[in-house]
Amino acid sequence: MTDWLIYRGTGEPHDGAEMLPAPPPWRDFDGGPLVTADPEPDWALSRRRLGSGGSRAAGASPGGDELDIINAALYLRRPLLITGAPGSGKSTIPYSVADELRLGRVLRWPIVSRSNVRDGLYSYDAIGRLQDSQLGAAVDDIGRYIRLGPLGTALLPSRLPRVLLIDEIDKSDIDLPNDLLNVLEEGEFAIPELERAADRIPEATVFTDDGLRVTVRGGRVRCRAFPFVVLASNGERDFPAPLLRRCLHLEMPRPDERRLAAMVRAHFGDSADGRMAEYIARFLDRGGRDVLAVDQLLNALYLAGFTGQDDMTRERLADLLMRPLDPQG
Repeated sequence: MTDWLIYRGTGEPHDGAEMLPAPPPWRDFDGGPLVTADPEPDWALSRRRLGSGGSRAAGASPGGDELDIINAALYLRRPLLITGAPGSGKSTIPYSVADELRLGRVLRWPIVSRSNVRDGLYSYDAIGRLQDSQLGAAVDDIGRYIRLGPLGTALLPSRLPRVLLIDEIDKSDIDLPNDLLNVLEEGEFAIPELERAADRIPEATVFTDDGLRVTVRGGRVRCRAFPFVVLASNGERDFPAPLLRRCLHLEMPRPDERRLAAMVRAHFGDSADGRMAEYIARFLDRGGRDVLAVDQLLNALYLAGFTGQDDMTRERLADLLMRPLDPQG
């Protein structure tokens, strides 16, 4: 542990984000007007992701290399591409960072095969505006019909960086990684519907992914503090070199016995200790041959805690719940 770490992985909230040094000149952004309201955290979602004890459970914190890469992304204002097997803890990292550095609710953009960049940036409800017009309602306030997506909200000019998870990026269409390049490099994007009206409406108030209303000037959104962006991938595809060049890469190893025990305690406390070692040993034995996710281990341990089950029932349930995920298993 060294003093340069902003994110320490301890799970103890602190104001380290306030101490981030100035970005390198090539990653310095000057967007405005500044969004003054700090985002509210989503404690319920954080508990689901991190457990009731969050990442405070002993042994659950990232290792040295992981900490270095995460902090390098914070310092350099670069996206972080995290690859690894399902259940290796990729998607918990942005929640842990947001929780520890008090950066508010994590913005999440789940990727599917039909996702495109505009889905992440904003949506325009043209049909709603037409319907309001036909009903005689005033439709001059075009901002009422625009809602920023998770990526668009993350790029709003804020004092502290937002945290954005672009989940399962490897599920995307082949063009999406390339289409993200300009947005992630420039830290800004245009909303054509507002740009066309900028001479009449220089400032428009639009909705964010948080459900708030913010001001957009001149039809463009440009960040001030570049967000902490995590692109999570199960390693099912290769990505174009230009995207890799703009990201820092973290390969998550399969969880070992120590980390699995920490994950279990984070969700169950000490109540799972009686069967934890047995179930973790079974998980690791099967995980050495087949593809398993940590969720399967947690599900099996949860059901094992109910009374009224004999040992044979528990064994059968564990076998059913820890079946291999790969079709060849």
